[in-house]
Amino acid sequence: MRIDAHQHFWALARGDYDWLTPELADIYRDFLPADLAPMLEKAKIDGTIAVQAAPTVAETEYLLELAATHELISGIVGWIDFEAEDAIATLGRLARDPHLVGVRPMIQSIPDPDWMLNEQFTSVFDALQAHNLAFDALTFPIHLDNLHTLLTRHSGLTCVIDHASKPQIRNAEFDGWANGMAKIANDTTAYCKLSGLATESDDRWSFEAVKPFVDHLLETFGPSRLIWGSDWPVCTLATTYQEWVGMTEQFLASLSEEERAAIMGGNAQRAYKLKDKS
Repeated sequence: MRIDAHQHFWALARGDYDWLTPELADIYRDFLPADLAPMLEKAKIDGTIAVQAAPTVAETEYLLELAATHELISGIVGWIDFEAEDAIATLGRLARDPHLVGVRPMIQSIPDPDWMLNEQFTSVFDALQAHNLAFDALTFPIHLDNLHTLLTRHSGLTCVIDHASKPQIRNAEFDGWANGMAKIANDTTAYCKLSGLATESDDRWSFEAVKPFVDHLLETFGPSRLIWGSDWPVCTLATTYQEWVGMTEQFLASLSEEERAAIMGGNAQRAYKLKDKS
């Protein structure tokens, strides 16, 4: 299977997307499964992982409802409030839906860079592992040392780093990000998403600008731990769905057919345990 392991749906009338403002004109509208389906068909993508875009349980429940009625959605990465007294109970309730494959706190938007290391969350991470759910890490390079610490504390946790931790490609800030990612790749079992890189470049993003970052990910995480995603519709701020698919194929051209298939779907099936939940 070819899987788009990172895309979003939203309906503005829901009112819980605080970050989505009219200034983001190109994506300030509803994006629903019917909008994505033609692009999946053209790119020969068999299924998707829809990822939360609002820090509310209600949005996660909305995504689970979409998954129940649209076969193109293979799984949902949702959200829970790690700080809530009923966090574990809420997780258990949501996990009864086989479409839930992971959760994602929106770490990039939390002011405290040490938030993830709060010992209060130990039981929540343990519960994620008990429910066979992935932890999607939405981080910036500034968070990589703490993420390394977290993952060494919870060595059995399945972690997927979203958007390669958002390297600052537009500013050519490579070394700090590269060292942090290499350390995580070497010392933990984390996966990394090959997604969101076009929007971390500038308006004139190019294959040449992004390629050193992709090459580093291939060298450190390897084809067995990279997971492709589109980040649609956010990606449309910098590129089109089809262009990102084509660019990815160029990035991976030197790999074997088996390695490309792993990145384009097989690794997502393993990380999100899709067969177990089918």
